[in-house]
Amino acid sequence: MASALVFTAASDRAQQSAPASGTQEQSAPPQPAPPSPDASQQNQGKITQTVNLVDVLFTVLNRRNKLVPDLEKNDFKISDDKTPQTIRYFSRQTDLPLRIGLLMDTSNSIRDRLKFEQDAATSFLFSVLRHNKDQAFVMTFDDEPSVLQAFTDDAGRLRDEIVKTRAGGGTAVYDAIYTACDKELSHPPRPPGDQPDVVRRVMIVISDGDDNLSNHTRAEAIEMAQRYSVVIYTISTSTQWIQLSQTNPDKLADRKTHLTEGDQILADLAEETGGRAFFPYHVDDLDQSFQDIGDELRNQYSIAYIPTNSTLNGKYHRIRIETPDHKGYQVRARRGYYARANANASPSASSGPTGERQ
Repeated sequence: MASALVFTAASDRAQQSAPASGTQEQSAPPQPAPPSPDASQQNQGKITQTVNLVDVLFTVLNRRNKLVPDLEKNDFKISDDKTPQTIRYFSRQTDLPLRIGLLMDTSNSIRDRLKFEQDAATSFLFSVLRHNKDQAFVMTFDDEPSVLQAFTDDAGRLRDEIVKTRAGGGTAVYDAIYTACDKELSHPPRPPGDQPDVVRRVMIVISDGDDNLSNHTRAEAIEMAQRYSVVIYTISTSTQWIQLSQTNPDKLADRKTHLTEGDQILADLAEETGGRAFFPYHVDDLDQSFQDIGDELRNQYSIAYIPTNSTLNGKYHRIRIETPDHKGYQVRARRGYYARANANASPSASSGPTGERQ
């Protein structure tokens, strides 16, 4: 969230309303309507303060691509546009409510893998969603995106819609991501409690990445995800790359010796938003990829800082998080955020923040 200190005070003129129009039958000029008590109380000496706080969720992996869940605040260094920052808040985030968008490619190119997608996605939702706490929606995309099931915590309802999906048409990955962020994850259902806005927004895209129909570009899809702090995990359904001799279980995420163009797109979408791209060894290994995603969602860190070099100009800021005392560790976090030019405008109408807490 990028925002600013705004001080406003009521003036005498603000207490008056404009004269009414269209009242020609009146013999005397209309009198100003007195301000309501509520309006006066709201305007008198009003001070609105918002904090320029950037909040980043991230995971850490070791050389073997295993999660590292036990690091402390002093293990991390963070910079904003190459300027070192002071970490104001640090925590291990294991229990935030999840808001998950599951995006399934149902184009002709994945027809023979659709059944595996359905089974793995259903298993994931049943294992991850906590009743009355987490919620998910299901969207399919071929020629265009379509929401099959809106946000719900009922995994059974999600499953019922997933198993109905059929393959056909082209592939519009970028349009699906853009629409899912703009229409669904921009305003997910709020949990009850004292901090109703604090949720983890996650998108899981199952596709071969071969976009051929989108109206939006990859950059536009990534920017929309960054504006709403949506972390994208991608799972490739491409099987053109299998190397049967590679069987080391510690290198499951590195078995792909040659990334197709679609795979590189999926990797870029994940890396730019702080997620992770998965390349299952066989199509029926999708279930393991979903399990890994579920583990990551329960083993993340949160760092928040107030940028020393930030102005509310709508520009993009690069974030870099490092573990200087732990060589070989991989920090997976979104690569940047947008400093909102107008703190009162919605992200969709301005160059707003990338989903920091508001």
